[in-house]
Parts: sequence; C-alpha cells; structure tokens
Amino acid sequence: MTDASPDLPQLNSIALERRGRMLVITFNRPEAMNAVNLQLHDDLLDALWFAQGDSGSDLIQITGAGRAFSAGGDIDHIANNAANPHLFDHEARIAKRIVFTLLDIDKPVICRMNGHAVGLGATVALLCDIIFAAESAKIGDPHVGLGLVAGDGGAVIWAQRIGLARAKEYLFTGELLTARKAVEIGLINHALPADELDAAVDAFCQKMLTGMTGAIRATKMLTNLELKRIAHAVMDAGIAYESLSVRSSEHVGAVAALKEKLAAKSKG
Repeated sequence: MTDASPDLPQLNSIALERRGRMLVITFNRPEAMNAVNLQLHDDLLDALWFAQGDSGSDLIQITGAGRAFSAGGDIDHIANNAANPHLFDHEARIAKRIVFTLLDIDKPVICRMNGHAVGLGATVALLCDIIFAAESAKIGDPHVGLGLVAGDGGAVIWAQRIGLARAKEYLFTGELLTARKAVEIGLINHALPADELDAAVDAFCQKMLTGMTGAIRATKMLTNLELKRIAHAVMDAGIAYESLSVRSSEHVGAVAALKEKLAAKSKG
C-alpha cells in the first residue's frame, strides 16, 4: 500500500512515493516523454539527495511516468542552452552531483525501465544497480548526434558495463539498442514483455527488502568503489569537454537542423 508520507519533498517534474520501505522516484513529464529540461534536471538531484539520506526506505526504485523512462534532452531546453551557452554551466555542476549522488546511495537502486532511456536518461538507468526493462524499450546515448560530448556520465558507466570496445562503438555512434540487445551484451539485466515488467520488478524488490539489509548495503558500497574512482577521474574532464561542445558551431548547427526537421514533421 502506498504511504503518502508528508515528509516526501514535493517536486515539479519528479514524483516520490513510499511503498512500505521502498521509495519510488518517477520522472514525471509524461507529456514530453520525460525529456530532461532544466526543471527536471534540478528536481532529479533534489530527489536523489533526499533518497540518499531517507531513513524511511531501504530500497530505491527509479522509473518513468507514461510511455518513456526518459527520452533524452528536451529540444527547446537544448536550443536555449545552445543560444545561451553560459546557462549550461549550472547544468554541468548539477550533472556531476547527480552522478556522484547515485554512486553514493548505499541502498540498492533498481531501475524499472518502462520505456526509452536516452542520453541522461540512459546514464541514470545505467548507474542504477539492477535494470529491468520492457522489451519495447530502447537505450542509448546520442550526445554525439547533436555535436555534444557524452560528458554527463556516459563515459564513466558504459565501459564498466560492457567493456571499452563496445562502449566506444555505441558512444561514438549514438546508436539506440533494443532492450533485448542490451541484455545480450550485458548492458542491462533483464528485458521482459511489458505486461510482465511490474511483477518481475516487484519480486526482485521484495527479495532485496527481505534480505540482509546491512550486508547488501555494504556489498553495494564495496562494488561501487571502483566506479567512484573512475567517476572522480573522468567527470571533471567530461563536464569540461561537454561545456566546450555546447559552445561549438557543430552543436548549434545540429540543434537548428533538428528543430527544422521536427517543425517539418509536425506540419506534415
């Protein structure tokens, strides 16, 4: 049963709810397929920071409202940053904190990837401990397609999940992988028919909640030590490179071309 606890923060684009000792964090812009704009970006950090210190939960689940987990960056927001690149500096700081907060949470973090996870959405999913995806979902980091460096965490986590050779292939091309392909190469844990997703996630979460909480938490922190070392080595450079790419003519041109394509599609 959901506990509408008053201690949960009220955020504009992220919903939080309690299900017993589980805290559910939901991307909540379903009308935009949970695309990341400035509000969602900031709200995500607030939600994760709360989750990290929340004494009312032993497990975190992250998912998306509607058809998508998080389908990449909001195009209007991206275009505004391209036109005013100094605005990205705030986002750069928040992106780094999102990555490190996810890695610092000692509770198991389970991803219920109900739909596409793209860009930062893919990074968030991949920084979770265990990932269950709907078979219809796709995952990928197409930063390069918009002339951007994959600096907000992609360069940290992809190689750790699937090795450097495969990580370079997918980060260099921005290709979106089907959930089945992602399982096949070890990028995610499970891909299931959409009508079986909830039962599988619920069963695994229950297993975690009835397990030895202290041992599970310590094991998570131990296995995250190398991830944190890599993140500390990579994130500052990654954010710096992405900040430079936001200011590039390549990025500005790619954003303009995408906006024209979307405008033509909407008219057609």
